[in-house]
Amino acid sequence: MELVHLIDPVPAAIVIGGTLLATALRAGRADCRLTMRELAALAAPAFDAARVRRDLAPLANDMRKDGVYRVRARPTGDPALDNAIAAMVDGHSASVLMAHHSAARKKRLSHAQRAAVTLAQAADLAPVFGLAGTLVSLAQLSGRGIARAQFMNAISMSVLATLYGLLLANFLLAPLARAVERRAEREEAVRQDLIDWIAGQFAAAAPRLRRGVAA
Repeated sequence: MELVHLIDPVPAAIVIGGTLLATALRAGRADCRLTMRELAALAAPAFDAARVRRDLAPLANDMRKDGVYRVRARPTGDPALDNAIAAMVDGHSASVLMAHHSAARKKRLSHAQRAAVTLAQAADLAPVFGLAGTLVSLAQLSGRGIARAQFMNAISMSVLATLYGLLLANFLLAPLARAVERRAEREEAVRQDLIDWIAGQFAAAAPRLRRGVAA
């Protein structure tokens, strides 16, 4: 079988165009934009917890040396983490760090979930438009006699439309939805480890500060 026989722009346009349009209408512009950002993030470098920990090592050293009241926050390049650490340093409390991290985590997971739902909706719609392409192609067959070439072309188009819908759903859209979820899960796991480490450094410095004040 030659692969060139599996390429037909007409059913491909019906399936892909219909799926994208129906998904946009169902999900809305906001969720579509969010989904595009989450898909772009799949190609971006993953959150580098090792680099961030190296960037925060001087802050940890300052806390152990001078206590938690004298340290200054150091930027890491990650806005959510920088805000959480700045709040901890300003509020002199690890609970403030945890609260900011929890809020940012909830927002990130919500974005990932909305993107995954949008992609899952698209995956559900793709086979539907595969069927629509099949019906469009079969509608070309009239009750009167037609040429064999036209008959074969209509049958080929109907089969390819169904195939495109299944391939689009199961080999692209559904895997992308799961990829967005897996990326979010992995990132939150390493972020949580990093936050726990920072909180541990704060806890190690805080008792020393209290003993110094009491003295």
